[in-house]
Formats: sequence, C-alpha cells, structure tokens
Amino acid sequence: MQLTPAQVELLQAIARGLTLKSHRDLEGNKEYRLHALDGRAASVAWEVVEELQTAGLIDSNKKFPAATYWLTTAGRARLEAA
Repeated sequence: MQLTPAQVELLQAIARGLTLKSHRDLEGNKEYRLHALDGRAASVAWEVVEELQTAGLIDSNKKFPAATYWLTTAGRARLEAA
C-alpha cells in the first residue's frame, strides 16, 4: 500500500505523542480528531483513518463514545522504513 501524504502525516503525529480519537454521538455519527498535548484538536478525514486501520497500521480500544488509536507494530515499522 502506498501511503498518501495525509496518512504519513497522521502516523508521524501519533508517533510524536498526539492522540487520535474517534468521537461518536448517540446517533452513531463518528468524527476523528487529533488532540495535541496543549489541548488543541484538529479534525481528520475519516478516509485517512479507515485506510490506515484497514491496512493494520493503527488500531483502537473500540470504546464508546471516544475510542483512542495507536500505532501497531506494522505502523511503527512502516514509519521507520519511510
């Protein structure tokens, strides 16, 4: 799988310590946000997250209403190879 610049940027952000979360509301709508240590948060396109998860490069704790994502071993190896 060839990673897009947005996917590489997201993997690097998680590796630097930013926290990726998916926030669900009661209707089941999901929004992905990348949280910095200073409290700032930025939206992330669902396609970027879904493709990385499908490729096995990130995984989550599958919690409701906010799941937290991390790099898998494959995700870390992919970053090191880039």
